[in-house]
Amino acid sequence: MYIAVDAMGGDFAPQAVVAGAFQAAVEDRISVLLVGDADRIERRLRKLGDPDGRIEIIHAEEVVGMEEPAITPIRKKRRSSIRLCAELVRDGQAQALVSAGNTGATMISAKMVMGTIEGVDRPALAAVFPSPSGQTVVLDVGANVVSKPAHLRQFAVMGHFYAQEILGTRSPRVGLLSIGEEEGKGTELTREVFQEMKSTGFNFIGNVEGRDVFAGSVDVVVCEGFVGNVMLKSAESLAAYVSRLLRDEMRRSWRTRFGYLLSRQAFKRVQQQTDYRETGAAPLLGVQGGCFVGHGRSNPKAIRSSIRRAFEFCEADLHNKIQVNVAELHRREERLLRQQGPQELTVS
Repeated sequence: MYIAVDAMGGDFAPQAVVAGAFQAAVEDRISVLLVGDADRIERRLRKLGDPDGRIEIIHAEEVVGMEEPAITPIRKKRRSSIRLCAELVRDGQAQALVSAGNTGATMISAKMVMGTIEGVDRPALAAVFPSPSGQTVVLDVGANVVSKPAHLRQFAVMGHFYAQEILGTRSPRVGLLSIGEEEGKGTELTREVFQEMKSTGFNFIGNVEGRDVFAGSVDVVVCEGFVGNVMLKSAESLAAYVSRLLRDEMRRSWRTRFGYLLSRQAFKRVQQQTDYRETGAAPLLGVQGGCFVGHGRSNPKAIRSSIRRAFEFCEADLHNKIQVNVAELHRREERLLRQQGPQELTVS
């Protein structure tokens, strides 16, 4: 099993990407295809040592910059590192791709080159947040600005199996993000989806609010990409602010410095739950194969975590499980349409 890694993606590429891939190969024993400028990759690898035959280099002539349009690897830079990663997955030479580069270019390459799972209209980007009960999956967090009811139902299916197979959550509780828990709250879209989610066959617990994501009362939160992305960026900003605030307060006096030394392990455990470098890249669910979108500021530790997460995704065969269950969702909806009539269940 190989994971294709965009060696040229990210603010600190290729140095950080090559170092993270080296750690994944040597310490986690994961086979990696590093895609990018072969000369630069080889020079960096020589400084790191012998990857024990678990790293292969695929040369890419072009790089998609962070500020370039998302469509660039499809229309202009067809030999770019991110497009070649997607082609490797499409052709079966790799089972998943990882990139910390241009997010839009990564997602559109996966969708256009690798293709989507049959029955999935729109792939969804999923983010994992810490909670008292373990972890909460939120999707979509940015792959789609606007969604239809059918898309949100598909997100629920994909989120359910990601929580179950990757995070180990038994019977995940699925909630619909809204401005109140009552059934009538929310937009026209969420009110319509609320009724239809009851027929998905999953453990649907109704509407949830933003506070529930971190409360441990829900395992999978479904929302439109615009809303999810705003929530994700707000949460990241708050975590960074609180971390900076604590650091500054701990330096105020010798007493606070001494208190920090006594509590250092506790702070380290908190950081492990909230730091993107620990959690790794976000999966783009619904495409043929694995696609993981990393943070642009990913360091070697974050790259290694992303590769490990992609490997776990492939080992769990999550792609096929999503495909089977999305197809089952369509069959169930078709049966309901025949039984109830199109006025009672709207399929968008």
